[in-house]
Amino acid sequence: MIRASVIVFPGSNCDRDMKVAIERITGAPVKMVWHGDAAVPASDFIVLPGGFSYGDYLRCG
Repeated sequence: MIRASVIVFPGSNCDRDMKVAIERITGAPVKMVWHGDAAVPASDFIVLPGGFSYGDYLRCG
């Protein structure tokens, strides 16, 4: 079974959508991992979703 992790960080975008997509395609559960966690669970692949630094509070650029 494929093991996947999605890294979640402040300002990340579509991390939950990515989780659902991977689960639908692979049929395997996906771990959501907070960016500050000390370790990432054993995974066959790790996804870093897109997003905005600082939650886009400072505007683009």
